[in-house]
Amino acid sequence: MRNCENTEQLQRNRGYHVSKREDYKRFIVFCLASLVVLAQAAVFAWVWYSVYRGQIDEPFWRKGNWVLIAIYGLMFALFAKLYGGLKVGYLKRIDVFYSLTLALLCTNVVEYLEITLINRWFLSVWPMIEMTGIQLVLIIIWIFGSRYIYSGLYRARRLLVIYGDRDPGDDLIHKMNSRKDKYDISGKVHISVGEEKIHQMMQDYDGVIIWDLHSTERNRYLKYCFAHSVRCYVSPKISDIILMGSERIHLFDTPLLVSRNMGLAVDQRAAKRVMDILISGIGIIITSPIMLIIAIAVKAYDRGPVFYFQDRLTLGGKPFKICKFRSMCVDSEKNGARLASKHDSRITPVGHVLRNLHLDELPQLFNVFKGDMSLVGPRPERESIMLEYEKELPEFYYRLKVKAGLTGYAQVYGKYNTTPYDKLKLDLFYIENYSFLLDIKLIFMTVKIFFQKEVSEGVDDRQVNALKDSGKNVGVSENKTEE
Repeated sequence: MRNCENTEQLQRNRGYHVSKREDYKRFIVFCLASLVVLAQAAVFAWVWYSVYRGQIDEPFWRKGNWVLIAIYGLMFALFAKLYGGLKVGYLKRIDVFYSLTLALLCTNVVEYLEITLINRWFLSVWPMIEMTGIQLVLIIIWIFGSRYIYSGLYRARRLLVIYGDRDPGDDLIHKMNSRKDKYDISGKVHISVGEEKIHQMMQDYDGVIIWDLHSTERNRYLKYCFAHSVRCYVSPKISDIILMGSERIHLFDTPLLVSRNMGLAVDQRAAKRVMDILISGIGIIITSPIMLIIAIAVKAYDRGPVFYFQDRLTLGGKPFKICKFRSMCVDSEKNGARLASKHDSRITPVGHVLRNLHLDELPQLFNVFKGDMSLVGPRPERESIMLEYEKELPEFYYRLKVKAGLTGYAQVYGKYNTTPYDKLKLDLFYIENYSFLLDIKLIFMTVKIFFQKEVSEGVDDRQVNALKDSGKNVGVSENKTEE
């Protein structure tokens, strides 16, 4: 009995020390993030006082200058947080640089427009360009410095995978071990060894991964981890994601959760449609010169059709004709539809450029303006592919509870060759947690993925569909963001 009490006390002490360690780490991350924000604001302050302040006809008083500098710092912090640039130790160095560069460019463009409004006319843009160059150098120094400090203080977490009938296999381990600076999956155990043995094993690790266990078993491990302050990573089931979007009811003394399961409410649909019309209309006007140049390039290459039309499914399974710039040769489907691979010979030279920059998607702005699609939502599928996926994954049609989208949660946080099951989970996260602000965030985040090769590189050359373990051909052509 005493041994049991001593074990419980040790576990509580361990949980207390882990909690204090996490608090300290959050403080370090906050200080490092504040440092880069203050550095960027300081550079802007120097440019403002040394250049722009003296050129404005009605210069600011002291407090006005401070407010302008504070607004700059706040804008940079908001954009950096939106793109994930302040997540020290979370993203790869190149991703942090990419995120902070986007945040910096957005902030400097907005700030230059603000200075223009203050002066009521345009001032020279060169000081802002030079300022951006200096700020980029500071960002590079900060990235390497902050990673050095973070890595010196915190090693990668050693994780134990707890699994049942479905072995996570090498796929999960490969994905997580690709971030050796953050994760170290150094153990796997099957639940058949017993809970007591697994509880003892947990003490030798920094956290556990609960991988696709039966709900009864999973809940027991979750409660144990919660009680003993053990960091826990869980692979959610579809039912878990549905519950995440539920609302709490406090009419009684018994907690209740309600899942309405009706897709978007009428006010949400109305606000979403207004945003779709405005942004797609503006987008069509702004990008029309680019679309004209692309159309000429596609036509000039092989004299084939400029556009590619294909039947896809949207809200409630309603079919519509999706429109894209043709990026493959004219007879690309003569041997049947299949996934575009990394080195697909069917893709034309012009098509490679369009796909890498996602410019082949531009004509879908007309689909959005017309109302067939939304700016944000699950990517549309062909009916034949939906039917094939449903044989392996009956819940796949859940994605049809909202309009198909030009971009979406799965496009921002997934990859081209992400499995249909994982894409379904990502799309359900969007549907169950929808908000107008989430749409705005995903639109901004889409800019971030434009130049990320892994999002559009295609599957392995030997793979014919997105169901990696299936021998059936359920692939698509001409749409690189589809399964």
